[in-house]
Amino acid sequence: MMNVTERGGWRRLLLVLVSVVVMAGCACYDGRSKPAAVSEIHPGFLEGYLSPNEIPSSLALVPPPPAEGSAAFALDEEISQKSFALRDTPRWLLAVSDANLTFPHAAGAFSCALNAPITEEDTPHLYKLLRRSLTDLGRSTGTAKDHYKRMRPFARNKEPMCTPDDKAALEKNGSYPSGHTAAGWGWALILSEISPEQTNAILARGLSFGESRNVCNVHWHSDVVQGRLIAAGTVARLHADPAFCADLDAARAELAAARNKGMKPTRDCSAEAAALAIKPSLAQ
Repeated sequence: MMNVTERGGWRRLLLVLVSVVVMAGCACYDGRSKPAAVSEIHPGFLEGYLSPNEIPSSLALVPPPPAEGSAAFALDEEISQKSFALRDTPRWLLAVSDANLTFPHAAGAFSCALNAPITEEDTPHLYKLLRRSLTDLGRSTGTAKDHYKRMRPFARNKEPMCTPDDKAALEKNGSYPSGHTAAGWGWALILSEISPEQTNAILARGLSFGESRNVCNVHWHSDVVQGRLIAAGTVARLHADPAFCADLDAARAELAAARNKGMKPTRDCSAEAAALAIKPSLAQ
Protein backbone atom coordinates (compact mmCIF):
# COMPACT_ATOMS: atom_id res chain seq x y z
CA MET A 1 0.00 0.00 0.00
CA MET A 2 1.41 3.43 -1.03
CA ASN A 3 1.55 5.97 1.84
CA VAL A 4 0.68 9.67 1.64
CA THR A 5 4.30 10.71 1.14
CA GLU A 6 4.70 8.28 -1.75
CA ARG A 7 1.44 9.42 -3.32
CA GLY A 8 2.57 13.02 -3.04
CA GLY A 9 5.89 12.15 -4.61
CA TRP A 10 4.27 10.37 -7.54
CA ARG A 11 1.86 13.27 -8.01
CA ARG A 12 4.73 15.74 -8.20
CA LEU A 13 6.60 13.44 -10.61
CA LEU A 14 3.50 13.16 -12.82
CA LEU A 15 3.16 16.95 -12.93
CA VAL A 16 6.80 17.26 -13.94
CA LEU A 17 6.36 14.68 -16.72
CA VAL A 18 3.22 16.40 -18.02
CA SER A 19 5.07 19.71 -18.07
CA VAL A 20 7.93 18.15 -20.03
CA VAL A 21 5.53 16.66 -22.60
CA VAL A 22 3.66 19.96 -23.00
CA MET A 23 6.91 21.88 -23.38
CA ALA A 24 8.20 19.34 -25.91
CA GLY A 25 5.00 19.63 -27.92
CA CYS A 26 5.24 23.41 -28.00
CA ALA A 27 8.86 23.16 -29.07
CA CYS A 28 7.85 21.48 -32.34
CA TYR A 29 6.87 24.86 -33.74
CA ASP A 30 7.36 28.11 -31.83
CA GLY A 31 6.43 30.56 -34.59
CA ARG A 32 10.04 31.66 -35.03
CA SER A 33 11.80 28.51 -36.23
CA LYS A 34 13.07 28.37 -39.78
CA PRO A 35 12.86 25.29 -41.99
CA ALA A 36 16.01 23.30 -42.59
CA ALA A 37 17.89 24.05 -45.79
CA VAL A 38 17.20 21.77 -48.77
CA SER A 39 19.43 21.37 -51.81
CA GLU A 40 18.36 22.52 -55.26
CA ILE A 41 18.17 19.94 -58.06
CA HIS A 42 18.00 22.71 -60.67
CA PRO A 43 18.34 26.46 -60.21
CA GLY A 44 15.25 27.55 -58.30
CA PHE A 45 13.86 24.03 -57.79
CA LEU A 46 14.30 22.18 -54.50
CA GLU A 47 14.87 18.49 -54.00
CA GLY A 48 11.55 16.72 -53.53
CA TYR A 49 10.50 14.45 -50.68
CA LEU A 50 10.42 11.27 -52.76
CA SER A 51 13.10 9.44 -54.68
CA PRO A 52 12.29 8.77 -58.36
CA ASN A 53 11.34 5.14 -57.68
CA GLU A 54 8.95 6.19 -54.89
CA ILE A 55 6.88 8.46 -57.14
CA PRO A 56 3.76 6.78 -58.62
CA SER A 57 4.20 5.94 -62.30
CA SER A 58 1.91 7.90 -64.60
CA LEU A 59 2.61 5.41 -67.39
CA ALA A 60 1.31 2.57 -65.21
CA LEU A 61 -1.69 4.49 -63.86
CA VAL A 62 -3.19 6.67 -66.57
CA PRO A 63 -4.80 5.28 -69.73
CA PRO A 64 -3.41 6.13 -73.17
CA PRO A 65 -4.43 9.57 -74.48
CA PRO A 66 -7.65 9.69 -76.54
CA ALA A 67 -7.24 8.38 -80.07
CA GLU A 68 -8.03 10.53 -83.07
CA GLY A 69 -11.62 10.03 -84.14
CA SER A 70 -12.76 9.01 -80.65
CA ALA A 71 -15.49 10.79 -78.69
CA ALA A 72 -12.92 11.67 -76.03
CA PHE A 73 -10.69 13.41 -78.58
CA ALA A 74 -13.71 15.24 -80.00
CA LEU A 75 -14.35 16.56 -76.50
CA ASP A 76 -10.71 17.64 -76.23
CA GLU A 77 -11.03 19.63 -79.46
CA GLU A 78 -14.39 21.13 -78.45
CA ILE A 79 -13.07 22.40 -75.14
CA SER A 80 -9.93 23.69 -76.81
CA GLN A 81 -11.96 25.70 -79.34
CA LYS A 82 -14.21 27.13 -76.63
CA SER A 83 -11.14 28.40 -74.78
CA PHE A 84 -10.25 30.68 -77.72
CA ALA A 85 -12.97 33.08 -76.56
CA LEU A 86 -10.92 33.81 -73.43
CA ARG A 87 -7.93 35.14 -75.31
CA ASP A 88 -6.77 38.59 -74.14
CA THR A 89 -9.32 38.65 -71.30
CA PRO A 90 -8.41 38.84 -67.59
CA ARG A 91 -8.90 35.06 -67.48
CA TRP A 92 -6.17 34.71 -70.14
CA LEU A 93 -3.87 36.90 -68.03
CA LEU A 94 -4.54 34.73 -64.98
CA ALA A 95 -3.64 31.67 -67.06
CA VAL A 96 -0.35 33.38 -67.94
CA SER A 97 0.26 33.89 -64.22
CA ASP A 98 -0.63 30.26 -63.43
CA ALA A 99 1.87 29.08 -66.05
CA ASN A 100 4.73 30.54 -64.00
CA LEU A 101 5.82 27.86 -61.54
CA THR A 102 8.91 29.69 -60.34
CA PHE A 103 9.10 30.95 -56.78
CA PRO A 104 8.30 33.33 -55.20
CA HIS A 105 5.64 34.00 -57.87
CA ALA A 106 3.95 30.57 -57.76
CA ALA A 107 3.54 30.70 -53.98
CA GLY A 108 0.81 33.32 -54.33
CA ALA A 109 -1.46 31.28 -56.61
CA PHE A 110 -3.51 29.92 -53.70
CA SER A 111 -3.16 32.93 -51.40
CA CYS A 112 -6.70 34.18 -52.04
CA ALA A 113 -8.27 30.74 -51.70
CA LEU A 114 -6.33 30.20 -48.47
CA ASN A 115 -7.10 33.74 -47.28
CA ALA A 116 -3.54 34.07 -46.05
CA PRO A 117 -0.08 34.96 -47.35
CA ILE A 118 2.28 32.28 -48.64
CA THR A 119 5.72 33.86 -48.59
CA GLU A 120 9.19 32.85 -47.50
CA GLU A 121 9.15 35.62 -44.91
CA ASP A 122 5.66 35.13 -43.41
CA THR A 123 5.10 31.37 -43.80
CA PRO A 124 8.50 29.77 -44.50
CA HIS A 125 7.49 26.17 -43.70
CA LEU A 126 4.46 26.36 -45.98
CA TYR A 127 6.56 28.02 -48.66
CA LYS A 128 9.12 25.19 -48.50
CA LEU A 129 6.36 22.56 -48.48
CA LEU A 130 4.99 23.88 -51.77
CA ARG A 131 8.44 24.12 -53.33
CA ARG A 132 9.47 20.57 -52.42
CA SER A 133 6.13 18.99 -53.34
CA LEU A 134 6.28 20.79 -56.71
CA THR A 135 9.27 18.64 -57.62
CA ASP A 136 7.49 15.39 -56.75
CA LEU A 137 4.27 16.42 -58.49
CA GLY A 138 6.10 17.58 -61.59
CA ARG A 139 8.07 14.36 -61.82
CA SER A 140 4.91 12.27 -61.44
CA THR A 141 3.80 12.98 -65.01
CA GLY A 142 7.17 12.26 -66.60
CA THR A 143 6.93 8.58 -67.56
CA ALA A 144 3.67 8.99 -69.48
CA LYS A 145 4.81 12.25 -71.08
CA ASP A 146 8.00 10.63 -72.34
CA HIS A 147 6.18 7.53 -73.57
CA TYR A 148 3.23 9.06 -75.41
CA LYS A 149 4.85 12.31 -76.59
CA ARG A 150 1.42 13.74 -77.33
CA MET A 151 1.24 16.79 -79.57
CA ARG A 152 0.09 19.93 -77.80
CA PRO A 153 -3.03 21.84 -78.90
CA PHE A 154 -1.19 24.92 -80.23
CA ALA A 155 0.92 22.70 -82.48
CA ARG A 156 -2.22 21.17 -83.99
CA ASN A 157 -4.64 24.10 -84.17
CA LYS A 158 -2.00 26.78 -84.93
CA GLU A 159 -3.76 29.19 -82.56
CA PRO A 160 -1.83 31.46 -80.17
CA MET A 161 -0.63 30.23 -76.79
CA CYS A 162 -0.45 32.37 -73.67
CA THR A 163 3.30 31.91 -73.08
CA PRO A 164 4.91 32.18 -76.53
CA ASP A 165 8.42 32.28 -75.06
CA ASP A 166 7.87 28.68 -73.93
CA LYS A 167 6.80 27.43 -77.36
CA ALA A 168 10.09 25.80 -78.40
CA ALA A 169 10.45 23.97 -75.08
CA LEU A 170 6.83 22.81 -75.01
CA GLU A 171 7.02 21.45 -78.55
CA LYS A 172 9.68 19.03 -77.29
CA ASN A 173 7.73 18.09 -74.16
CA GLY A 174 4.78 15.71 -74.26
CA SER A 175 1.34 17.11 -73.52
CA TYR A 176 -0.14 14.13 -71.65
CA PRO A 177 -0.68 14.31 -68.73
CA SER A 178 -0.35 17.93 -67.63
CA GLY A 179 2.48 18.62 -65.19
CA HIS A 180 1.17 22.09 -64.29
CA THR A 181 -2.20 20.57 -63.49
CA ALA A 182 -0.56 17.93 -61.30
CA ALA A 183 1.21 20.68 -59.39
CA GLY A 184 -1.92 22.79 -58.95
CA TRP A 185 -4.18 19.90 -57.95
CA GLY A 186 -1.55 18.44 -55.64
CA TRP A 187 -1.13 21.79 -53.93
CA ALA A 188 -4.90 22.10 -53.60
CA LEU A 189 -5.13 18.73 -51.85
CA ILE A 190 -2.25 19.58 -49.52
CA LEU A 191 -3.59 23.04 -48.67
CA SER A 192 -7.14 21.79 -48.06
CA GLU A 193 -5.68 19.43 -45.48
CA ILE A 194 -3.74 22.25 -43.83
CA SER A 195 -6.78 24.55 -43.85
CA PRO A 196 -9.95 22.39 -44.03
CA GLU A 197 -12.23 25.36 -43.40
CA GLN A 198 -11.22 26.71 -46.83
CA THR A 199 -11.58 23.37 -48.63
CA ASN A 200 -14.16 24.46 -51.20
CA ALA A 201 -12.30 27.62 -52.18
CA ILE A 202 -8.94 25.82 -52.32
CA LEU A 203 -10.20 22.92 -54.43
CA ALA A 204 -12.05 25.31 -56.76
CA ARG A 205 -8.78 27.18 -57.28
CA GLY A 206 -7.03 23.88 -57.91
CA LEU A 207 -9.56 23.07 -60.63
CA SER A 208 -9.14 26.48 -62.24
CA PHE A 209 -5.36 26.14 -62.10
CA GLY A 210 -5.64 23.11 -64.37
CA GLU A 211 -8.20 24.82 -66.61
CA SER A 212 -5.65 27.58 -67.13
CA ARG A 213 -3.72 25.09 -69.25
CA ASN A 214 -6.74 24.81 -71.58
CA VAL A 215 -7.04 28.59 -71.64
CA CYS A 216 -3.35 28.84 -72.54
CA ASN A 217 -3.85 26.45 -75.49
CA VAL A 218 -0.97 24.29 -74.26
CA HIS A 219 -2.92 21.28 -72.95
CA TRP A 220 -5.95 19.24 -73.92
CA HIS A 221 -8.81 18.62 -71.52
CA SER A 222 -7.81 14.96 -71.06
CA ASP A 223 -4.25 16.06 -70.21
CA VAL A 224 -5.70 18.09 -67.37
CA VAL A 225 -8.03 15.35 -66.12
CA GLN A 226 -5.23 12.79 -65.93
CA GLY A 227 -2.87 15.33 -64.39
CA ARG A 228 -5.26 15.51 -61.45
CA LEU A 229 -5.36 11.73 -61.14
CA ILE A 230 -1.61 11.29 -60.89
CA ALA A 231 -1.40 14.27 -58.52
CA ALA A 232 -3.82 12.59 -56.12
CA GLY A 233 -1.73 9.42 -56.14
CA THR A 234 1.45 11.37 -55.52
CA VAL A 235 -0.02 13.29 -52.58
CA ALA A 236 -1.21 10.00 -51.09
CA ARG A 237 2.32 8.62 -51.39
CA LEU A 238 3.79 11.77 -49.84
CA HIS A 239 1.84 11.05 -46.67
CA ALA A 240 4.03 8.00 -46.08
CA ASP A 241 7.13 10.20 -46.00
CA PRO A 242 8.10 11.38 -42.47
CA ALA A 243 9.73 14.61 -43.67
CA PHE A 244 6.62 15.58 -45.62
CA CYS A 245 4.37 14.88 -42.64
CA ALA A 246 6.60 16.93 -40.35
CA ASP A 247 6.56 19.86 -42.77
CA LEU A 248 2.78 19.51 -43.14
CA ASP A 249 2.34 19.82 -39.36
CA ALA A 250 4.72 22.78 -39.18
CA ALA A 251 2.91 24.52 -42.03
CA ARG A 252 -0.45 23.99 -40.33
CA ALA A 253 0.78 25.57 -37.09
CA GLU A 254 2.48 28.35 -39.02
CA LEU A 255 -0.69 29.19 -40.93
CA ALA A 256 -2.66 29.37 -37.69
CA ALA A 257 -0.08 31.78 -36.31
CA ALA A 258 -0.27 33.95 -39.43
CA ARG A 259 -4.04 34.13 -39.15
CA ASN A 260 -3.83 35.08 -35.49
CA LYS A 261 -1.72 38.04 -36.62
CA GLY A 262 -4.40 39.05 -39.13
CA MET A 263 -2.13 38.55 -42.18
CA LYS A 264 -3.87 38.98 -45.52
CA PRO A 265 -3.45 37.37 -48.97
CA THR A 266 -0.67 38.70 -51.17
CA ARG A 267 -2.76 38.78 -54.37
CA ASP A 268 -5.58 41.07 -55.53
CA CYS A 269 -8.41 38.69 -54.66
CA SER A 270 -11.17 40.80 -56.23
CA ALA A 271 -9.30 40.84 -59.55
CA GLU A 272 -8.68 37.08 -59.33
CA ALA A 273 -12.35 36.35 -58.66
CA ALA A 274 -13.40 38.57 -61.56
CA ALA A 275 -10.97 36.81 -63.89
CA LEU A 276 -12.21 33.38 -62.88
CA ALA A 277 -15.80 34.45 -63.54
CA ILE A 278 -14.96 35.16 -67.21
CA LYS A 279 -15.13 31.75 -68.81
CA PRO A 280 -17.23 29.59 -71.06
CA SER A 281 -17.89 26.10 -69.78
CA LEU A 282 -14.61 24.20 -70.21
CA ALA A 283 -16.16 20.83 -69.44
CA GLN A 284 -19.52 19.53 -70.59
